[in-house]
Amino acid sequence: MVNYDPMNRDLSDLRINYDLEALTEKDLPQHPMRLFEDWFIRAENTKEIMEPNAMTLATADENGYPSARIVLLKAFRAEGFLFYTNYTSKKGLQLKRNNKAALVFLWKVLHRQVRIEGEVFQLEKEESEAYFKSRPRSSQIGAWVSNQSHALNNRAVLEKAYDTFEKKFKGKEIPLPDFWGGYLLKPHLMEFWQGRESRLHDRIEYKKEGDSWNWMRLYP
Repeated sequence: MVNYDPMNRDLSDLRINYDLEALTEKDLPQHPMRLFEDWFIRAENTKEIMEPNAMTLATADENGYPSARIVLLKAFRAEGFLFYTNYTSKKGLQLKRNNKAALVFLWKVLHRQVRIEGEVFQLEKEESEAYFKSRPRSSQIGAWVSNQSHALNNRAVLEKAYDTFEKKFKGKEIPLPDFWGGYLLKPHLMEFWQGRESRLHDRIEYKKEGDSWNWMRLYP
């Protein structure tokens, strides 16, 4: 048994100044997805950001224990945010039992963060199928191969399964697995964070009330 003796590291001096931009009331559209779109386009056009669509997805099990991981946003529209995964994965099973979830986007070089809370709904098969067909063939095979989040004895088993499915589908169109597809997170809260000097950050929170969105400024 290998023991780990943790180091006592003081990280209090790891800090930077946030002094790029401000988020003022005049910048706020009526609908938060319009502001998200503006911020996303800015992130997309910032060369230092490799994957602007990378987001933290947080779910919770039936006992309230949270679980978080990075996934890729594949589309967004007025209703919310789309992503795809294996329905039998840990996040898929948690969403089946508790469809409340949260997203976080961090665009560090822009000193910006967006925090989102809402409910998640499974997409219709036709929409999942259309996206699946747009994926690279290797990714399509990968979806069939991976029993996502379950125990794997060794990597050789995974690679052998890939070879098996590659031969099985050779020369054929690869069908959508019935255990794989998309989700739509419909937000009821969206918070936009812009770093400011002296840690006096701008925080604007939108909350959905009925069919309307209302915003308020929060203390940093």
